[in-house]
Amino acid sequence: MGLKFLKINPADNVAVAIDPLKKGVCISVDGKEIFLQEDIPAGHKVALKDFAENEDIIKYGYAIGHARCAITKGAWVNERNIKTNLEGVLEYSYSPKLAELNIPNRNLSFMGYRRKTGEVGIRNEIWVIPTVGCVNGIVNRLADSLRRETGEVNVDAIVAFPHNYGCSQLGNDHENTRKILRDMVLHPNAGAVLVVGLGCENNQLSAFKDLLGEYDAERIRFMECQKVDDEYEEGMNILRQLYDIASQDARMEVPLSELKVGLKCGGSDGFSGITANPLLGVFSDFLVAQGGTSVLTEVPEMFGAETILMNRCETPELFDKTVHLINDFKDYFLANNQPVYENPSPGNKAGGISTLEEKSLGCTQKCGKSAVKDVLMYGERIHSKGLNLLS
Repeated sequence: MGLKFLKINPADNVAVAIDPLKKGVCISVDGKEIFLQEDIPAGHKVALKDFAENEDIIKYGYAIGHARCAITKGAWVNERNIKTNLEGVLEYSYSPKLAELNIPNRNLSFMGYRRKTGEVGIRNEIWVIPTVGCVNGIVNRLADSLRRETGEVNVDAIVAFPHNYGCSQLGNDHENTRKILRDMVLHPNAGAVLVVGLGCENNQLSAFKDLLGEYDAERIRFMECQKVDDEYEEGMNILRQLYDIASQDARMEVPLSELKVGLKCGGSDGFSGITANPLLGVFSDFLVAQGGTSVLTEVPEMFGAETILMNRCETPELFDKTVHLINDFKDYFLANNQPVYENPSPGNKAGGISTLEEKSLGCTQKCGKSAVKDVLMYGERIHSKGLNLLS
């Protein structure tokens, strides 16, 4: 007979139903018998004690909220009877708690593409990137034509990246678009890139080249549509040259320390924090121990677990950056008169997640127990190996 429920942490006062549990069933937790007061869906929580109104509910060893009303032992604990403890911008203090991973470096390698910049890609693709949404049509047509002409032989993919930005944007909005496009153009998974501009947009090619800094001019090419007689013919000529170069690339053995992995989740439910996310955390710690890099993002899904991350910061300076990362995001919500803690979504709740703290404590397990090595703003490129936090 398989496991029917799980008490995750010894300090918890709720357990998670692994399978649906029926009303009237008796479960034994820590030697105590608990009779279920109602049906408990899989992934959802059952009360292991009687809760008074406002009493904290503990899961993963931390408070995930408080009881809205009295809750009877054996009852179903969900968003109807639990409320978040979270509120607006908070003051934080630095109390470092850095774990020893004790994971040996096994000097492993993988087969990747070493670029001229020294960075390593895990794929070898040809990308067609517009600086502005006005050229989406020609960009899509060029990528499609090259795919049909070459059959994508000896490259992993030929991809267009249409978007609706690059003009009529102001301030930080415009800069964020430029930064993301820069990051894509310089990405080592692209063996060759054609950047296509129109000529009259805010995101001018000349200024965009300056933002790129040093780049491999053999593999990163540009076309300004208003300066050529036939943008399709010109674009195809450039892409054929790029294909000839990229299709010659071969994988080589590369140290695992060159690998960079982003940590993201989707469709979170009551099982995410006890299955996929902890497993990903083990992987992240292993990768970091091999000298590699992992990146944790989705700031609102750090709310409620942020102090755990803050106290894993290697220096007070990184702690301060993490505090700004969290509180600046809260300020963004508040400045736009939006509720900071609207999360979790209806789908999360249906799957067993009742508060943002509960979601965050499950989500942040994706980054294991490693020390935080850097905190990056939106669109910023990675500078440091190890665990990074990203806005």
